[in-house]
Amino acid sequence: MRQLGQLGQLEAVVMQRLWTGDHPVSVREVLEDLQRERGIAYTTVMTVLDNLHGKGLVRREKQGRAYLYAPTLSREEHTAGLLDQVLSQSEDRGATLLHFVGHMSKDDLAELRSALDHRDPTDTPDATR
Repeated sequence: MRQLGQLGQLEAVVMQRLWTGDHPVSVREVLEDLQRERGIAYTTVMTVLDNLHGKGLVRREKQGRAYLYAPTLSREEHTAGLLDQVLSQSEDRGATLLHFVGHMSKDDLAELRSALDHRDPTDTPDATR
C-alpha cells in the first residue's frame, strides 16, 4: 500500500470536493467551488492539486490546455490506508485494535460486525504484517 500522509487543511478541502464529485474536475471548477466559502487564488488551488498529484492521491488527464483531476482512492480507501499505517506503527497490533474497539460506539461496533460478516474470507491482504 502506498504511503499516505495526513492531509493538510486545504488539501483535505480539495480532496473533499473531488470525493463528492461525480466526474474529473479542472482547477477552475475546484476554484469556483471553494470561492463560495473563502477567498482563494487560482494558483493556490493549482499548487494544491499538483501536490496531491505528486503524492499519488489524484490522477490527472490533459484536456485541451488544462488538466482534469480525479481521486485515485475513495475516501474510504484513503481512511483505511491511514488506519493501516497507524496500526503498522504499533508493536502489538492486537492490543492496539482492542483499545480502538474498546472506544467504539455501539453503532460503530454493529457496523464493524456487519463488515466482518460480509468480508470475503478468500480476500486476504498481504500476510507479511
